Amino acid sequence: MAHNTSNNRKISIISTLSRISLLVGVLMLFWSPSASAQKYFADSGYIEFESRAPALTFKGVSQNLTGLVDLGKNSVDFYLDLNTIDTGIELRNRHMRESYLETAKFPFAEFLGFLVDSYERDGDKPVEVSAKGTFKIHGVTRAIDVNGTISPEGENIRLEASFTVALEDHNISRPRIVFYELSDIQRVSLNILLEKYDD
Repeated sequence: MAHNTSNNRKISIISTLSRISLLVGVLMLFWSPSASAQKYFADSGYIEFESRAPALTFKGVSQNLTGLVDLGKNSVDFYLDLNTIDTGIELRNRHMRESYLETAKFPFAEFLGFLVDSYERDGDKPVEVSAKGTFKIHGVTRAIDVNGTISPEGENIRLEASFTVALEDHNISRPRIVFYELSDIQRVSLNILLEKYDD
């Protein structure tokens, strides 16, 4: 009788260890170090908008684009403090912030979305990517698609992308004074090196 009890205990222990091993294996599959290693962040990316109005073409630029890309979740999040945009003329900057972008009330622009297809590294070559999401500026959010490329740079990635924004879609009035007349359609492009991080 004691012999059977000893065997039963051994079987129970082996069964328990097997279940624990299986559970650990499943957890490692879904919670592996590689998952956190697929997150990238930057707060000094380059972004510009270009306005092509009949009487004038000019650009506004900033080096303060902040971005987070999580390749494990295919998610992307970029935002910009609109007060950092420089058009090259201080008076034009002030008018755009105060009268049109109204940055005192709406200081940020943000794109929040996801990659349509998972990014697959191809050596050191740029890989074309597409994202779907929402772009918010001047308090108005619209759905947009964005096309770009992701290029590996060591353990980091560089994202380049472009899209267009219609001012009327975001209730932004168009200034018509010649020295800073705006087109309704703004062409936006960005270039940002994101560094890998572990959280």
